[in-house]
Amino acid sequence: MQRIGLILLAAGSSSRLGQPKQLLPYQQRTLLRQAAEVAATSGCAPLVLVTGALHDELLPEVAGLPFYVVRNEDWAQGMSTSIQAGLDVLEMQTKAAPLDAAIVMLCDQPLLTPGILRQLVTQFQATGQPLVACEYGGTRGVPALFGQTLFLALHALQGPAGARELLRQYADLPAVDFPGGAVDVDTVAQYQQLLAQP
Repeated sequence: MQRIGLILLAAGSSSRLGQPKQLLPYQQRTLLRQAAEVAATSGCAPLVLVTGALHDELLPEVAGLPFYVVRNEDWAQGMSTSIQAGLDVLEMQTKAAPLDAAIVMLCDQPLLTPGILRQLVTQFQATGQPLVACEYGGTRGVPALFGQTLFLALHALQGPAGARELLRQYADLPAVDFPGGAVDVDTVAQYQQLLAQP
Protein backbone atom coordinates (compact mmCIF):
# COMPACT_ATOMS: atom_id res chain seq x y z
CA MET A 1 0.00 0.00 0.00
CA GLN A 2 1.59 3.25 -1.13
CA ARG A 3 1.56 6.22 1.22
CA ILE A 4 0.54 9.54 -0.29
CA GLY A 5 0.61 12.75 1.77
CA LEU A 6 -1.05 16.03 0.84
CA ILE A 7 -0.11 19.69 1.23
CA LEU A 8 -2.89 22.31 1.05
CA LEU A 9 -1.48 25.78 0.38
CA ALA A 10 -3.33 28.74 1.92
CA ALA A 11 -0.50 31.12 2.77
CA GLY A 12 -1.08 34.04 0.40
CA SER A 13 -2.39 37.50 1.21
CA SER A 14 -4.82 37.68 -1.76
CA SER A 15 -3.39 41.08 -2.70
CA ARG A 16 -5.15 41.20 -6.08
CA LEU A 17 -8.49 40.36 -4.52
CA GLY A 18 -8.26 42.83 -1.64
CA GLN A 19 -9.66 40.39 0.93
CA PRO A 20 -8.65 36.89 2.09
CA LYS A 21 -9.72 34.50 -0.67
CA GLN A 22 -9.41 31.60 1.78
CA LEU A 23 -12.47 32.90 3.64
CA LEU A 24 -14.69 33.77 0.67
CA PRO A 25 -18.06 32.01 0.92
CA TYR A 26 -18.96 29.47 -1.77
CA GLN A 27 -21.80 26.93 -1.57
CA GLN A 28 -22.37 27.36 2.18
CA ARG A 29 -18.66 27.03 3.01
CA THR A 30 -15.52 29.07 2.65
CA LEU A 31 -13.15 28.24 -0.20
CA LEU A 32 -10.65 26.92 2.34
CA ARG A 33 -13.17 24.69 4.10
CA GLN A 34 -14.30 23.26 0.79
CA ALA A 35 -10.71 22.52 -0.28
CA ALA A 36 -9.95 21.01 3.13
CA GLU A 37 -12.97 18.71 2.93
CA VAL A 38 -11.95 17.58 -0.57
CA ALA A 39 -8.47 16.81 0.74
CA ALA A 40 -9.82 14.98 3.78
CA THR A 41 -11.94 12.65 1.63
CA SER A 42 -9.21 11.94 -0.93
CA GLY A 43 -7.67 9.02 0.95
CA CYS A 44 -4.34 10.85 1.33
CA ALA A 45 -2.58 11.04 4.69
CA PRO A 46 -1.05 12.83 6.46
CA LEU A 47 -2.64 16.15 5.51
CA VAL A 48 -0.84 19.48 6.04
CA LEU A 49 -2.33 22.97 5.79
CA VAL A 50 0.21 25.73 5.19
CA THR A 51 -0.86 29.19 6.40
CA GLY A 52 1.10 32.41 6.11
CA ALA A 53 -0.34 35.92 5.83
CA LEU A 54 -3.27 34.67 7.92
CA HIS A 55 -3.06 31.94 10.53
CA ASP A 56 -5.42 32.20 13.51
CA GLU A 57 -8.26 33.26 11.18
CA LEU A 58 -7.87 30.07 9.11
CA LEU A 59 -7.67 27.51 11.93
CA PRO A 60 -11.47 27.24 12.39
CA GLU A 61 -11.76 26.24 8.71
CA VAL A 62 -10.03 22.90 9.35
CA ALA A 63 -11.73 22.22 12.69
CA GLY A 64 -12.65 18.56 12.97
CA LEU A 65 -10.48 17.58 10.00
CA PRO A 66 -7.20 15.62 10.39
CA PHE A 67 -4.80 18.39 9.39
CA TYR A 68 -1.40 19.32 10.73
CA VAL A 69 -1.12 23.11 10.42
CA VAL A 70 2.14 24.97 9.87
CA ARG A 71 2.63 28.71 9.48
CA ASN A 72 5.14 29.66 6.79
CA GLU A 73 6.79 32.81 8.12
CA ASP A 74 8.48 33.30 4.71
CA TRP A 75 5.23 33.16 2.73
CA ALA A 76 5.91 36.53 1.07
CA GLN A 77 8.94 35.04 -0.70
CA GLY A 78 6.71 32.87 -2.81
CA MET A 79 4.86 29.61 -3.12
CA SER A 80 8.08 27.58 -3.12
CA THR A 81 8.61 28.36 0.57
CA SER A 82 5.09 27.17 1.40
CA ILE A 83 5.60 23.90 -0.46
CA GLN A 84 8.82 23.37 1.49
CA ALA A 85 7.18 24.21 4.83
CA GLY A 86 4.46 21.66 4.13
CA LEU A 87 6.91 19.03 2.93
CA ASP A 88 9.01 19.48 6.08
CA VAL A 89 5.96 18.63 8.22
CA LEU A 90 4.98 15.67 6.03
CA GLU A 91 8.47 14.21 6.27
CA MET A 92 8.63 14.79 10.01
CA GLN A 93 5.34 12.97 10.52
CA THR A 94 6.35 9.99 8.37
CA LYS A 95 9.94 9.31 9.47
CA ALA A 96 9.12 5.75 10.53
CA ALA A 97 7.38 4.94 7.23
CA PRO A 98 8.41 7.42 4.52
CA LEU A 99 5.91 8.61 1.95
CA ASP A 100 5.88 7.40 -1.64
CA ALA A 101 4.53 10.72 -2.92
CA ALA A 102 2.85 14.00 -1.96
CA ILE A 103 0.06 15.96 -3.61
CA VAL A 104 0.24 19.77 -3.65
CA MET A 105 -3.08 21.59 -3.98
CA LEU A 106 -4.44 25.13 -3.60
CA CYS A 107 -7.41 26.49 -1.69
CA ASP A 108 -8.79 28.49 -4.64
CA GLN A 109 -9.78 25.80 -7.16
CA PRO A 110 -13.41 25.42 -6.07
CA LEU A 111 -14.31 22.86 -8.77
CA LEU A 112 -11.78 20.34 -7.49
CA THR A 113 -13.21 17.00 -6.37
CA PRO A 114 -11.77 14.07 -4.40
CA GLY A 115 -12.08 12.08 -7.64
CA ILE A 116 -9.48 14.26 -9.38
CA LEU A 117 -7.05 13.73 -6.49
CA ARG A 118 -7.68 9.99 -6.64
CA GLN A 119 -6.97 10.02 -10.38
CA LEU A 120 -3.54 11.53 -9.65
CA VAL A 121 -2.84 8.71 -7.19
CA THR A 122 -4.18 6.00 -9.52
CA GLN A 123 -2.00 7.19 -12.40
CA PHE A 124 1.05 7.35 -10.15
CA GLN A 125 0.44 3.82 -8.88
CA ALA A 126 -0.21 2.46 -12.37
CA THR A 127 2.74 4.09 -14.14
CA GLY A 128 5.32 4.89 -11.47
CA GLN A 129 5.96 8.21 -13.22
CA PRO A 130 7.67 10.70 -10.89
CA LEU A 131 5.17 13.52 -11.41
CA VAL A 132 1.46 13.52 -12.24
CA ALA A 133 -0.02 16.96 -12.94
CA CYS A 134 -3.47 18.20 -13.86
CA GLU A 135 -4.09 19.65 -17.30
CA TYR A 136 -6.44 22.58 -17.90
CA GLY A 137 -6.66 25.66 -20.05
CA GLY A 138 -3.77 24.54 -22.24
CA THR A 139 -1.36 24.27 -19.32
CA ARG A 140 -0.30 21.90 -16.56
CA GLY A 141 -0.50 22.72 -12.91
CA VAL A 142 -1.68 21.83 -9.47
CA PRO A 143 -3.09 19.81 -8.00
CA ALA A 144 -0.06 17.73 -8.84
CA LEU A 145 1.48 14.62 -7.32
CA PHE A 146 5.23 14.50 -6.76
CA GLY A 147 6.90 11.15 -6.24
CA GLN A 148 9.38 10.75 -3.40
CA THR A 149 12.24 10.94 -5.91
CA LEU A 150 11.34 14.61 -6.46
CA PHE A 151 11.23 15.66 -2.80
CA LEU A 152 14.82 16.95 -2.96
CA ALA A 153 13.91 19.01 -6.03
CA LEU A 154 10.92 20.46 -4.16
CA HIS A 155 13.20 21.42 -1.26
CA ALA A 156 15.45 23.22 -3.76
CA LEU A 157 12.69 25.36 -5.31
CA GLN A 158 13.07 29.13 -5.11
CA GLY A 159 10.87 32.15 -5.73
CA PRO A 160 7.21 32.78 -6.43
CA ALA A 161 6.74 30.30 -9.29
CA GLY A 162 6.25 27.34 -6.98
CA ALA A 163 6.77 24.05 -8.78
CA ARG A 164 6.19 25.48 -12.26
CA GLU A 165 9.72 24.68 -13.46
CA LEU A 166 9.42 21.07 -12.29
CA LEU A 167 6.08 20.77 -14.07
CA ARG A 168 7.76 22.07 -17.22
CA GLN A 169 10.58 19.52 -16.97
CA TYR A 170 8.07 16.66 -16.93
CA ALA A 171 5.62 18.09 -19.45
CA ASP A 172 5.96 15.02 -21.68
CA LEU A 173 4.39 12.72 -19.06
CA PRO A 174 0.68 11.83 -19.13
CA ALA A 175 -1.52 14.19 -17.09
CA VAL A 176 -4.98 14.09 -15.53
CA ASP A 177 -7.61 16.11 -17.39
CA PHE A 178 -9.23 18.65 -15.06
CA PRO A 179 -10.95 21.42 -17.07
CA GLY A 180 -12.31 22.96 -13.85
CA GLY A 181 -8.73 23.68 -12.76
CA ALA A 182 -8.80 26.80 -14.91
CA VAL A 183 -11.38 28.30 -12.52
CA ASP A 184 -9.53 30.04 -9.72
CA VAL A 185 -10.23 33.10 -7.62
CA ASP A 186 -7.57 35.80 -7.85
CA THR A 187 -9.77 38.81 -8.59
CA VAL A 188 -13.21 40.12 -7.67
CA ALA A 189 -14.35 39.51 -11.27
CA GLN A 190 -13.30 35.86 -11.09
CA TYR A 191 -15.14 35.41 -7.81
CA GLN A 192 -18.29 36.98 -9.27
CA GLN A 193 -18.03 34.65 -12.29
CA LEU A 194 -17.75 31.69 -9.94
CA LEU A 195 -20.85 32.72 -8.01
CA ALA A 196 -22.77 33.21 -11.26
CA GLN A 197 -22.14 29.64 -12.39
CA PRO A 198 -25.21 27.38 -12.22
